[in-house]
Amino acid sequence: MSSFFIEAEAPSIPISCLNKNSYLPWLEKQDSFTHGWLKSTGFTAEPGSIALIPTSSGSLAQVLWGEDETFWQYAALAQKLPMGTFRLEADLDTLQANQACLAWGLSFYSFKKYCQAGVVPAKQLAWPKTAEQTWVEAHLEAITNVRDWINMPAADFTPDTLANLAQNLAQKYQATIRVVKGSQLKQDYPAVYTVGKAAAAEPCYIHLQHRHSQAVKKLSLVGKGVCFDSGGLDLKPASNMLLMKKDMGGAAHALSLSQLILAMNLPVDLDLYIPAVENSVSGNAMRPLDIIKTRKGLTVEIGNTDAEGRLILADALEEASQNKPDLIIDFATLTGAARVALGTDLPALFCNRQILANHFVLAATKVNDPVWPLPLHKPYAKQLKTPFADLSSTGKSSYGGAIIAALFLDHFIAHDTPWIHLDLMAYNLSSTPGRPEGGDAMALRAAYEFICSWLHDRR
Repeated sequence: MSSFFIEAEAPSIPISCLNKNSYLPWLEKQDSFTHGWLKSTGFTAEPGSIALIPTSSGSLAQVLWGEDETFWQYAALAQKLPMGTFRLEADLDTLQANQACLAWGLSFYSFKKYCQAGVVPAKQLAWPKTAEQTWVEAHLEAITNVRDWINMPAADFTPDTLANLAQNLAQKYQATIRVVKGSQLKQDYPAVYTVGKAAAAEPCYIHLQHRHSQAVKKLSLVGKGVCFDSGGLDLKPASNMLLMKKDMGGAAHALSLSQLILAMNLPVDLDLYIPAVENSVSGNAMRPLDIIKTRKGLTVEIGNTDAEGRLILADALEEASQNKPDLIIDFATLTGAARVALGTDLPALFCNRQILANHFVLAATKVNDPVWPLPLHKPYAKQLKTPFADLSSTGKSSYGGAIIAALFLDHFIAHDTPWIHLDLMAYNLSSTPGRPEGGDAMALRAAYEFICSWLHDRR
């Protein structure tokens, strides 16, 4: 990660970020050569435009960038620059400097594990004096990990892979970890076992615990770890199955956020829960209208075998609630309905405490990592009724699918436990600066910022 950056005092080419209001006052202070050069190039500080100003000998003297004040503008800038070492001339506060460096670093991300092509050297940015280098490096690593893990093909990223990654994290930070696999899941995690039993790769359940000597609160993170989702007997069509290596995106987020929290030494007692399975087809796969048990004791009638994520989350959320945290946050690539409602860029936010939802949206806005709140509309819970079991997994209505799924999960949250549920895409369908096609972290930066604020709120 540090290859993207260089010491602030190192020789570097200045970059001035300008808009239409600041451009003319800046231009008035320049010499006749700069005036003439910019006039000949037609640069007017339009958002996303760039001007490379040479010296009289032809080397690059300075860069002008038409700013648009978005988080990703620095990724676009980095991609348009020639090779070299640069510095930002703007007076940035710490948040601005951190975000500029993070976007810069993310602009060089590519997933080339399976390609013969070599890695292109990164252009370097001199650290702004107000930047927090540890924050930037930790966020870069966390987001890069989420992207790499989601981009891995399912053949190489199994439930065991998730367990190994969690074990590595536990070893690095002296955390304790428990991994339960295969038929051992039947008693305590029956829903996880039922969903995963049809796959050749054994299902597993991961629980990592880290206790901080100065913890002020207790946080539980939960991530949906469906390492591949065929849909089960309710088989997905090929077009819908194509991206289902990304169905462990929730687990990738929860694991990487845990890593970020530990790297930044936040004063919190942390529990991480990941139910990890493949949803496959075989002779012992769960069937539509099967009735299965959950850890809580509630029985669930299977409305659709392709709605498996909520089943494995049910066992994890129940255990998280039993351990009495101050807050549960879960991440899940849970419903296509959330994508229909909000598109692929906006994670849906559900929360059983309105004040927490408001604070999360503020944190997301602050760090330019947007989410959009949807309601836990209790009257819709009647859709989950069935005469044959305590709950239907899906209900019979085709409307409000993301809300119905969240209400299903709500049955496994203790009433006195604050809970945030994030239903996200975790994947870019096309490439934009800093966000190449493929797996991506969505609401991760927002969640970290929210947690930092939440830890300081002693209510």
